[in-house]
Amino acid sequence: MTMKIALSTKHFKTICGHAGQCRNWLIYDLAGHSAGQPLPAPRQIVLEKMQAIHHFSGDGPHPLDGTTLVLTASAGDGFVRRMQQRSAEVIKTGETDPSAALAHVLAGEAQPAPDFDITTSLCKVFDLFSKH
Repeated sequence: MTMKIALSTKHFKTICGHAGQCRNWLIYDLAGHSAGQPLPAPRQIVLEKMQAIHHFSGDGPHPLDGTTLVLTASAGDGFVRRMQQRSAEVIKTGETDPSAALAHVLAGEAQPAPDFDITTSLCKVFDLFSKH
């Protein structure tokens, strides 16, 4: 498997929402990972404020480049579009534990539905008037 999975996190402990503003990410590189093996240790990435996808401008390199899947509790349409442009699929999850969310992915299972997040609705309105 040659998949890199990025998870938006709060303090690297739980999966959080509002992925476009998120600055703390766990990156799991699953190259060479086989079923039944323990998960490799994730790499922690702390983005500078202007590197958060909501603020990031330009087509240059970004620390989340190379990820093929993003797991987050919530994300606006602008974030989803921008990550698709960087060849990453975005999946929203109600799971807060990073290891449990990854277990769902590795087992080919659907993620639990995320809770309603009012900020996603507000982001949709913002995205109507945004550059992204």
